[in-house]
Amino acid sequence: MTGRTIILAGGSGGLGAVLADFLAQRGARPILGCFRNVDRAREIASDIESRHGVFVPVVAGDVLQEETRVRLMDEASSLGPLYGMVPLVGEPARVPIEEATEEDLLAATRINFVAPVLLARDFTARIGRGDASIVFVSTMQAVGIFPGSTTYAAPKAALIHAARILAHQWGGSHGVRVNVVAPGVTTSGMAEKSVASGKYNPFIERGVIARFGAPLDVARAIGLFLEPDNYVTGQVLTVDGGLTARK
Repeated sequence: MTGRTIILAGGSGGLGAVLADFLAQRGARPILGCFRNVDRAREIASDIESRHGVFVPVVAGDVLQEETRVRLMDEASSLGPLYGMVPLVGEPARVPIEEATEEDLLAATRINFVAPVLLARDFTARIGRGDASIVFVSTMQAVGIFPGSTTYAAPKAALIHAARILAHQWGGSHGVRVNVVAPGVTTSGMAEKSVASGKYNPFIERGVIARFGAPLDVARAIGLFLEPDNYVTGQVLTVDGGLTARK
């Protein structure tokens, strides 16, 4: 991935830190987008620069705003031709459907579906044609059936379907691959608090999974789809230790 410029929107969290490091080790140039965690994003960028000698720009702002998306693309383009986009933006939206308001549903849809799709659209418009890769991050809850997850899982399931459409629409001669990684119970990101609370311990106690996932497990899967000249598009890779298959 040497010299490949890859935008990690929402990259100031645990997965973003590990993924940025994973990519920098392979010679890529990550760009971190963040909303509130600006200090954390700068810490990640500084750490990567000191250990790998890779300059990591940080762009702060709400990616639902066009101005922020433009700044992300501009900053990334200043380093070289755009190659990759990984929207890591999202919120867990834990409100049960029985209690959810219209605003709850709209808010979950805006951050978990609208924001990543707009980022992908603007990225593709900016690069034109050529080998490029977009990797959406969904969830195992969009792949398997988990009662109580409607508010969060439905927009994430829509993201998977959108990825398949866009892979068809932007592939071929256009050259943009679109894939999805769907993490399971992982010790960072949106499942971190649930793991810490013991919510998912029964899966290990019953032998459904051998361990909880680590951020590097997810980063490796994303890295697979980001490999240049990849022959895979329109696919979903569920990184859950087999939980959705055995649940």
